[in-house]
Amino acid sequence: LENMEIGDIFIKGGFPGHGIIVVDMCFNKETGEKLFLLAQSYMPAQEIQILQNPNNKQISPWYNLNFERRLYTPEWTFKKTDLKRFE
Repeated sequence: LENMEIGDIFIKGGFPGHGIIVVDMCFNKETGEKLFLLAQSYMPAQEIQILQNPNNKQISPWYNLNFERRLYTPEWTFKKTDLKRFE
């Protein structure tokens, strides 16, 4: 996760599978805290939605890079190992 970049995708395989994309990131120089913003769409992809953070309303819609073992979004749960990058 330390190497996460804008454009990386959390992918949940299966049928139906799902993916959410990292659309923005920010860094607090004073605290070292890193946050990221997620978006998703459904098929057919006619609109994109920014995801709210159901676990931390104080920073929502941002997510903290230092989440525990699982990333909980409003509808899907991802593991840290679900983060992928197209090269």
